[in-house]
Amino acid sequence: MFTGKVALVTGGSRGIGLAIARALLERGAKVAITATSDATLQTGTAALEAVSEAAAVLPIRADVRRHDQVEQAIDTAVRHFGGLDVLVNNAGVGVFRTVADMSVEEWHRVIETNVNGVFYSCHAALPHLRARGGGWIISVSSLAGVNSFPEAAAYCASKAALNAFSESLMQEVRHDGIRVAYVMPGSVRTDFMGTPGQNDEWKLAPEDVAQVVVDLIAHPSRSLPSRVEIRPARPPKKG
Repeated sequence: MFTGKVALVTGGSRGIGLAIARALLERGAKVAITATSDATLQTGTAALEAVSEAAAVLPIRADVRRHDQVEQAIDTAVRHFGGLDVLVNNAGVGVFRTVADMSVEEWHRVIETNVNGVFYSCHAALPHLRARGGGWIISVSSLAGVNSFPEAAAYCASKAALNAFSESLMQEVRHDGIRVAYVMPGSVRTDFMGTPGQNDEWKLAPEDVAQVVVDLIAHPSRSLPSRVEIRPARPPKKG
């Protein structure tokens, strides 16, 4: 389905990012993944090579908070695979504490990763997507971007900013053949907020989010599903 396509997935060594990279590989794409840790990058790469030939996977160590590292990562992927067709902005962090208890450094870490990192990645990728005559930019946001909750001010603000950024970018580049969308998952069964518990089976699986991403890329070019909300079908009842 995606034979000949080249994708880069930030934060692609584990969780949702790893599931997205795997889904792209299984459909024939070549995929570069970024991570900030050599250990998780190595583990994620091994997992991906188990479902695809090693030549289709390119691990790159990069911190999306660093503009220079993001540019280098995208340039490396383009040189290695010959172009870029899909950018998936998945790298993200969350610090969950009250505003009074949050440090300035923690605030900056969330905003710089979840907002600045997306800008840096899009800014670096756009010339390469235009050179291919179009492509996709898909960002993993969160329902927290529209449904705020206590002890998550930085995270909720960062995802709201990501949503607004994506809406503007979508309108700027749609006539270049570049389609922009953002996916807003609800609770997902990953280690993002700690080790998953035995009672978390009701949550989304990372593969559920990955399915949305590959469905978007496969969508007919005449239409643009630019925002997708996905939530657990049967969460625990309240009260």
